[in-house]
Amino acid sequence: MILKGEGITKEFIRESRGSNRFTAVSDTDIILEAGKLTVLNGRSGSGKTTLLNMLCGLLPPTRGKVLLDSEDIYSLDDKRLSMLRNQRFGIIPQGQTAIHSLTVKENILLPCTLYGSPDSSDEARAKELMERLDIAGLSEIRPAKLSGGELRRMSIARALIRRPEVIFADEPTGDLDDENTAAVFGFLQNAAKEGAAVLVVTHESLAADYADSVLAMTAGKLKE
Repeated sequence: MILKGEGITKEFIRESRGSNRFTAVSDTDIILEAGKLTVLNGRSGSGKTTLLNMLCGLLPPTRGKVLLDSEDIYSLDDKRLSMLRNQRFGIIPQGQTAIHSLTVKENILLPCTLYGSPDSSDEARAKELMERLDIAGLSEIRPAKLSGGELRRMSIARALIRRPEVIFADEPTGDLDDENTAAVFGFLQNAAKEGAAVLVVTHESLAADYADSVLAMTAGKLKE
């Protein structure tokens, strides 16, 4: 499995003096391979999150293509693209995205409820992930009672519940201490070793220790 961005550019319209177009990402090529963890770093506003959002099917590029096994994901209609994201991608967004009316276990199983009800294999997978992430004892707790590290581990479990082929993590350790930061990167590294393609957008210098490759964004352009 290979996810590839070819010549992808994203422009936004803004109302200001001079040009009313802002180029967040410019003519960028990138390849994410199965079994590899790629770290993407750069200053705030350099285009990292915009690039990630285009690659994971959340933000159509102005120009260029995003290819999954040679198929342009943006050639799919909205329903098929949504199903692809849910079935083949795992997304760990910035910040905390827990649904506070649900328990930890229910939050983790949420992707399994979008197109039906969780079955016994989904329940077993949730249990496995909670044990591996050391949150099994919190399965019936609601998110308001969790620490930042516990919330982050829950969001990782939710992203991995359907065994995604590609994992996208946007600043997954921004609000964590050193111990939890190392634990998160270690878990993402293990996911790559198990066969997933992993892209991590981060400011953390520690991330390079876990990466197969490190890329940098500067003013919307990608550099190795």
